[in-house]
Amino acid sequence: MDEQYEGCLSFFDVRGLVPRPLQINVETTALTGETVITVYDRGLARLIHHEVDHLDGLLYTARMRTEVAPIPVEEYRQTGRAWEYE
Repeated sequence: MDEQYEGCLSFFDVRGLVPRPLQINVETTALTGETVITVYDRGLARLIHHEVDHLDGLLYTARMRTEVAPIPVEEYRQTGRAWEYE
């Protein structure tokens, strides 16, 4: 798991600190009908997980720790940091 700030067009002017897995496996069905599993890592895993959450009706705020509030974009700037490793 890694916790990084995320943004979303649903909350354009704020960013939230969201824990997400560093790797996810996504199962899809190809046009041929076969099942395909794709593995995503780090930033792409975060992005795909964020978008899959939308398909499930979730916004990133649902994944934030309850004691952490979203912050304004102005405060968010310059908060980037390296990915955490296991």
